[in-house]
Amino acid sequence: MTDAVQPFYVLNSRGSSLVLDCRRNAPAILHWGVRLADATTPEMVALLTTRQEAPASIGEEAPVALSPEFGAGFTGSAGIQVHRDGREWGVYTKLDKVSATDSEITLESSCNATHIRVIHRLALDHDSGVLTATTELINEGEDRLWVDRCNAPCIPVPLHYDQILGFEGRWAHEFQLQHVDRFLGTYLRENRAGRTSHDTFPGVVIHTRQTNESIGGAYGLHLGWSGNHRISIEEQSSGRAYAQLGELFYPGELSLEPGESYRSPTLYGARTHDGFSGMSRCFHRYTRTHLTDKRMLGKMKPVHFNTWEAMYFDLSMDALCELADAAASVGVERFVLDDGWFRGRNSDRAGLGDWFVDETKFPDGLTPLIEHVHGRGMEFGIWLEPEMVNPDSDLYRAHPDWVLNADPAPRVLARHQLVLDLTQRAVTDYLFERIDDLLSNNDIAYIKWDMNRDLHQPGGSDGRVAVHRQTLALYELLERVRAAHPKVEIESCSSGGARADYGILAHTDRIWTSDTNDALDRLRVQKGFSFFFPPEFMGAHVGPFECHITGRSLSMATRAGVAIFGDMGIEANLLEMSDADREELAAAVALHKQHRELILGSDLVRLDLHEYESGFGIISPDKQQAMFSYALLESQPNAAPGRFRFRGLDADDSYEVNVIWPLTPKSPSESVLDVLNGATLTGDALMRIGLQLPIMNPESVLILHLRKL
Repeated sequence: MTDAVQPFYVLNSRGSSLVLDCRRNAPAILHWGVRLADATTPEMVALLTTRQEAPASIGEEAPVALSPEFGAGFTGSAGIQVHRDGREWGVYTKLDKVSATDSEITLESSCNATHIRVIHRLALDHDSGVLTATTELINEGEDRLWVDRCNAPCIPVPLHYDQILGFEGRWAHEFQLQHVDRFLGTYLRENRAGRTSHDTFPGVVIHTRQTNESIGGAYGLHLGWSGNHRISIEEQSSGRAYAQLGELFYPGELSLEPGESYRSPTLYGARTHDGFSGMSRCFHRYTRTHLTDKRMLGKMKPVHFNTWEAMYFDLSMDALCELADAAASVGVERFVLDDGWFRGRNSDRAGLGDWFVDETKFPDGLTPLIEHVHGRGMEFGIWLEPEMVNPDSDLYRAHPDWVLNADPAPRVLARHQLVLDLTQRAVTDYLFERIDDLLSNNDIAYIKWDMNRDLHQPGGSDGRVAVHRQTLALYELLERVRAAHPKVEIESCSSGGARADYGILAHTDRIWTSDTNDALDRLRVQKGFSFFFPPEFMGAHVGPFECHITGRSLSMATRAGVAIFGDMGIEANLLEMSDADREELAAAVALHKQHRELILGSDLVRLDLHEYESGFGIISPDKQQAMFSYALLESQPNAAPGRFRFRGLDADDSYEVNVIWPLTPKSPSESVLDVLNGATLTGDALMRIGLQLPIMNPESVLILHLRKL
């Protein structure tokens, strides 16, 4: 480690290298990709990337620095934009000090024009190869500094990485893939929902035209932040291209007094030549080792039952106990009481904020229900929406000034609720007091922490926009709860998957992926989710025969076959199910438990299939076991289907192959499935030749298990 500034610095992980160019005032990434050979020097990289002066251009281009600078003549989007009442805006830094190891580096720069200090921190995780990077800004001036932008470090993108894969969606339709040809100009996605959002997930993949799930280069970038964000990928006329991700500020939202600092959310990046699945495996390994709380390491993920779609607000002790009995009978391990349990809560129009057990529904409190659930061998969990308040509540009547607002504009309701202002300490103290009392006086193992609306009017009590402060206050409140009750697990739910990011994952243990339990929709949602998150964080529930959101009716075999591959749960009225469906559901739960360690701790490979198909595999790190799922989403164009080619196996070893789901596969004539069980096949044959698929009905799922012999 040294403080002296060298021309180049190289960070290495097991499989990748990052070369930083510090020859000019502002440091820049010169190379980020496959690990360079020991004999390949940074000077060689610099020589090979030398650019000549373009016609009608300045003699020396402003660098695509970690924070591109207006003061250096950069004509694109600057990484840091600040001013003091319109002056001192032209950031032009000088690199003062560097501290580096083989895998981490800190670079400190100062700007005499704007009187700021900038600290960039970058690290390459040795095992996963994931890059983490932040930008810190310190006000070294004598008066207030207004901050319009402070992005995470900028990532240069090679010209031949000409494809962009973004993530869009809506409520009950999250994590949809958006394919865009990169173009001259700016690809821009901005989120002002005040939460991570359904429609603009803070992640993007930049790749070559040849890249698919198994081969080709890709940069995966994700901003670990649960508030507003901005994703920008710009291609300049000079041919240079770069990506910037950072927090999005409203006008005047962020300012720094002398000596104060701001650090950007962490940018997480994975760079791979092994296709999209290879990129995802990098992210999955990182989240497992760095974002999984230590108290959860090695802990079993219990099968859930959630009361919402079974009962909604119509709760009674007798019905809940009967439902708990039914849940236990199919193998459920955690019973979660959803909405409707607290004072005045008979619909979504009242009660939020009054976090006291409803005496009319539970005259003896929750203890009798909890004891009944425990008596059936299950843990007990509960739903909360602490950040919200209904105007029809005792809390709001007492404290109408406790909500975010845009006064004097009328307050905008969404789902009949307003958002509490967490930047007020009295608010978070009240919420912690109520949650602490609930958890201290009841044996509760799990909280489903929900957040069901955007921040449409995100003004704080001081009249300034509060999204940044609101997000930090949420993190602090979650940590207060976790510190006081370390054994309690917390799920991040936000009307489904509207708060799914690495920022919230640092404070929670599970993510509710989507409010839709429609299995076909879920296959697409869960595919997009899997680009950045491994299956152990993915809440995946078996819904009712007729989905309450889409109205589509699907077989139990399909519903359960999709839910098996996540943190499995059930969200349907078991008391209304047929005996046959309950038996099949119990078999699916047992199958999940049998293979839970494999499903929730292995490597994922997604398969490149037609639009009417879906397929993926879960392979143990030692390749001793694997499970592969194939789903036919709609009618296939041919009378007989093609072959299913496996991936990720040991080619030279043999595997025993078995069809494990559905219980009784159906096909109109004899198929390979009739003779497959117990067959021994080489990994080479399975991957190169593949399995002749049976003729299947649309909207059906097939799961195979492979065991190395």
